[in-house]
Order: sequence, then C-alpha cells, then structure tokens
Amino acid sequence: MTSTAPTSPAAIDAKAATGKGIWGWMLFDWAAQPFFTVVTTFIFGPYFVSRMVEDPAVGQAAWGYGIAAAGLVIAILSPVLGSVADQTGRRKIWIGIFAFIKITSLILLWWAAPGSNLFWPLLVFALASVAAEFSIVFNDSMLPRLGMGRDIGRISNLAWGLGYAGGMVVLIFVVGFIAGTPDTGRTLLGFAPLLGLDPAAGEDARATGPIAAIWYLVFILPMFLFTPDTRTGTPVGKAMKQGLGELRDTLTEVRGRPGILRFLVARMIFQDGVNALIALGGTFAALLFSWSVTEIGLFGIILNVAAIIGCLTASRLDNRFGSKVVVVLSLVILIVATLGVASTSATATLFGLLPLGAADVPGLFGSTAEKAYIFYGLMIGVAFGPVQASSRAYLARSIPPENAGRYFGLYALAGRATSFVAPFVVATVTALSGSPAAGMATIILFLAVGLAILLRTPYPADKVDASTVTRP
Repeated sequence: MTSTAPTSPAAIDAKAATGKGIWGWMLFDWAAQPFFTVVTTFIFGPYFVSRMVEDPAVGQAAWGYGIAAAGLVIAILSPVLGSVADQTGRRKIWIGIFAFIKITSLILLWWAAPGSNLFWPLLVFALASVAAEFSIVFNDSMLPRLGMGRDIGRISNLAWGLGYAGGMVVLIFVVGFIAGTPDTGRTLLGFAPLLGLDPAAGEDARATGPIAAIWYLVFILPMFLFTPDTRTGTPVGKAMKQGLGELRDTLTEVRGRPGILRFLVARMIFQDGVNALIALGGTFAALLFSWSVTEIGLFGIILNVAAIIGCLTASRLDNRFGSKVVVVLSLVILIVATLGVASTSATATLFGLLPLGAADVPGLFGSTAEKAYIFYGLMIGVAFGPVQASSRAYLARSIPPENAGRYFGLYALAGRATSFVAPFVVATVTALSGSPAAGMATIILFLAVGLAILLRTPYPADKVDASTVTRP
C-alpha cells in the first residue's frame, strides 16, 4: 500500500509509506489508548471520583471541571499547531515533545493519594490530556498520505481497533495483577498485587499513571522509526508566524466550503458528547453500583472487546457504504445507549418504567440492573470507536493531503472547541441537582444535535478526486 506524494512544498522529503510504515502509524493508537482506558475512564477516574473524596457528587463535578479545563486549552491551540505542522512538514518532533509532557504527567499521578488536595492531580491529569490530544493532531494529519481512497477508512478503523486492543491488554493486566478487591486484598486472579501495592491506599489505581506512561513510551517507537515524515525546512519560529496567518486564511476558506463547515460543526457538537460519555461513563458506574476497581476493570474489558469488534466491523462497512453511514449509525446507537445508562438506577431502568428487582444480589454483577447497565455499555463499546475512526476518514476523504495538517487542526478544534461544555454541563447539573444521573442525561442532547446536522452534510464534505471516495 503506497501513497502518492503531493506536489505542494509540504511534500519535500516525503517518502511513500510502506507496510511497515503504516503499521508504525497504527501502533500509535495501540500506544496511546491505555491512557484513555485505564487512567481517564475505568481505573484512575473512578478512583478519583469515589475514593479521593467523601462526596461522590463533588468528585464527579471536580473531574468534569478538570476535563473541561483541558478541553479549553486543546480547543484554542490545536488548530494553530496543525497549521505549524503544515509549514514545517514535521510531525514526529512535535509528537516527541508532547510525549515527554504526557509521560511525565502520568508518572506524577502516582502521588494522588486519598485525602490529598484535588487541585494538583487534576492539573497533571489535564496536562497529560492536553499533550495526548496535541499528539493526536499530528498523528492524524499523517493519515491522508498512508493510503489511497478506500484504504483510508480501513486503515483508520483498524488503527482505532488496535488502540482498543492495547487498552484492553493493559486493563487486563491491571485487573489481573494490580487491582486488589476490598474484601480480600487480592486481584481477580487470586494474586497479591504486584510490587506490594496497597489497594486500601489507592495504590492499585494510582499505579495506572506510570503503567500507561511506560506503555506509551515503548510502543510509539515504531512510528518514529518506520513511518515517513515530511519536512519543508521552515524554522519553527517562522512556521509559527506563518501558521497563525494560515489558520486565519483557513478559517476564511472553510466559510466558502459549506460541506466541510457543516461537517466540522456537526462533529464539534457530537464529539463533545462522545468525549463526555467516555470520560464520565466509568465514574458513573462506580457511583451507581459502588463497584470496586476489579468490577470496573472487568466492565472496561467487556467494553473494549465490544469496541474491537465494532471497529473491525466498521472497517468493512466504511469501505462498502462510506464513512457517513458508519458515523450516523454509530450516533444512533450511542443515543439509545446513553438514554439507557442515564435512566438506570440500582433497581430499575428506563426511568423506573422497567423494575429490575433487588439491588443487593451476591456475586459479580449480580443484580439485574447491573446486567442492564452492561448491556448499554456493550452498545457504547460497539459504537464509540467507529464514530471517531470513520469521522477521521470522512475528513481525510474530503481534503487534499498537502492541507492535512491545518484541516486536521480544525478537526481537532471541532472535536474540542466546545469539549469543555459537555463536561461542564454534566458537572454543573450534577452539582446543582445532586444527581449524577441527571448530569449524564445531558449528553444525549449533544449527540442528537450533532446527528441532526450531520444528516444534512454531503459525503464527501467537499469536492475531491472521485477516485479517493467510496460512495454508498
């Protein structure tokens, strides 16, 4: 699989991506995903909400505000960095800089002990989130050069599925060898936690920061070694100045491309809901059922299996029916699943219309309500990988490769421009109502409005070479 080199200045020193180069790029997702899986969603996040503070509503509100603050920084700077990438042509050096910030921040999470001040753990988590997302901007902007036409959607979905596999491997390791149950102090496999970690002090959850850092460090190396980069020779300072000017021109240019503008607005809204659902779904389950780290970890493994299946299926559907069909279908599934999650209590679902029996049932996921929640989680797992991977392919099929950096900068902006809004709304509604369920229900609005706009968006979003697009 090779890519044709564009004729723009950004293509100087570009090399065609070999199979090894494509796999190196795909392994970036494998390297990056454990941060989102074990730190943000299933292990450290629920620990922060339910164990670092006495009042779970206060914990969820603080976590939501931390995510919102990181999202605001990402929204402001992502498009600028995307333009800089087009000017210098080099992506890897930026990924390396942000990798250092991310790895350092994750290691510092080890000191987030129960009862400690909430500000600094939120600060280093926000720094890790910002660095992770900025790295993704540069990594995503490599995609248009990796495959031609039909291959872009397949590569994107396979990479996303590989990412979920990486997250699941780390999650299984944590649940099987690190996270001890409160009753026995032993892991799910019956072992004492490795390195003598004390679950009572939250060390099993706190260790996920350094674990995710080491994993990221090791597995981004193939991308640096094998995936081709480009270089124009423009110094960074000059590129920053040119990039700011180019960003202004790009914003003006997009106004004259209504299809791309509508796609970016739709993604801005629905991705806000997706981000909030991913970041807060695990913490909500921990609060609702008082799940231990082990139970939350198993829930995460189940979701990751579903996510891998979803991405593998979507890689075929994207090639056959196009990216828009995959994104629309995924959003519908997410709306239904989020409605189910928000409407579930310890004894009922669908806002009490469907009673589910007693809450205190012995055994792993013993109550019917827990099983219902897992069913909704499976729906989320199947959909939230494809909705993001095929959105990435949607844009890649709508732009020329030589403009990938600045457009993927805007794409990151569209994914983050209001990304602080949904966590902020969830946190505020939770704080005002004292009900985490009421806060989670607000996510549905973001998903539904984004879907409504996307349905009116053309595919591809702008006129490109017809050979690069698979139409339904």
